[in-house]
Amino acid sequence: MYKTLWRETLLLWMFSLIRLPMVFWLKPRIVEISENRAVIMMRFNRRTRNHVNSMYFGVLCVGAELAGGTLAMNIFHGQKEKFTFVFKDFGADFLKRCEGDTFFACDEGRIIADTVALARQTGERQNVTLSVIATVPSKYGDEPVGKFRLTLSLKRKP
Repeated sequence: MYKTLWRETLLLWMFSLIRLPMVFWLKPRIVEISENRAVIMMRFNRRTRNHVNSMYFGVLCVGAELAGGTLAMNIFHGQKEKFTFVFKDFGADFLKRCEGDTFFACDEGRIIADTVALARQTGERQNVTLSVIATVPSKYGDEPVGKFRLTLSLKRKP
């Protein structure tokens, strides 16, 4: 059904081990990455399950953040200048219980690339709202179980 991109996943794990230990503990997997799209999978297991046998709220938020953040980092990787980013705000609509491996997809690479170009041109911090959709294919197919909105705030490093 899905294939983990092990090279990219191991790079994410190494980065998170050093910079984001909680993310490392969750062991997210990259299943797709391109200049326009990133898909992160969070396994449904003892580490990610809550007391009512669905995916823990915090894990869902981490998955959404990683989908947008991984896509942004992939776009920054090809730039001559260095950029830094944070997520400025976060909104979520939880539509169904996540009771299986959950996939978080962000398809907004073009919007991020345009925002990077604007930040390069103006030298100012730029903000863009990203959309991330969560699905549990084993239970609901392509039907969304959650919709997330994250504002990416980025700027060029001096």
